[in-house]
Amino acid sequence: MRLHTTTVLSLSTLFLLALAGCSNGSSGAADSISSAPVSSAPVRQEGKYAPVPAPLSSAVLDKRLLDESDLGEGYTRKPQQPGGHDDVTVSGCPALVKLGGDAAVGGSFAFPRKAKASFTYAGGSDSEVTEELYSGTEENLSKGVGRIFEAMTSCPRYQVLVGATPITVTTRKLPAPKLGEERWSQLLTFTVGGRSSVVKQTAVRTGTVVVVASGSVALVDAHVAKAVDKAHGAG
Repeated sequence: MRLHTTTVLSLSTLFLLALAGCSNGSSGAADSISSAPVSSAPVRQEGKYAPVPAPLSSAVLDKRLLDESDLGEGYTRKPQQPGGHDDVTVSGCPALVKLGGDAAVGGSFAFPRKAKASFTYAGGSDSEVTEELYSGTEENLSKGVGRIFEAMTSCPRYQVLVGATPITVTTRKLPAPKLGEERWSQLLTFTVGGRSSVVKQTAVRTGTVVVVASGSVALVDAHVAKAVDKAHGAG
């Protein structure tokens, strides 16, 4: 099944992070991974933020992204990647293939209200973090993000062809931080040409806004709460 990278939430971000990490060697041992029990499903709880009454525009979301002053010393913002990306061919994971339909044509997975920023950190060659903000109705965000995370973690191992580059992906659900009303977290290991790179991805929904942080395990853990705060005007 061929999926376009812009249609599946954060797949393009994850692959770009993985390719960058693999080009610099393995990062699997560099980050400390929690051994706490894996959560089996998103957990709902009353958040500390008042629900946003309506979806926010992309312009408003852009102003609520983290910047260098929020992250601290040593971070550099990366220029935005060009809009076009190679197609992604997925094999060995029926749930991802089944996404087809709406995902493959942009449907509910291509949330139109969005903003994105990526940063590198001077502390290590693999130290990158990307923040994405999405806004839409609570129902669409909950169903869309939940379905994608469920599909991506349903297969412990699958193959991906990004353009002409073959990648082996292994996935594992992780306990999500107690933020927002719904949250999801996963650990993905990408192996390219014998080299592996680890990427953590955590998503938090509060009302009509979803915050997605992807990248180095330590950096995602360090900044996701701050990203959620700022996305809701608390930062």
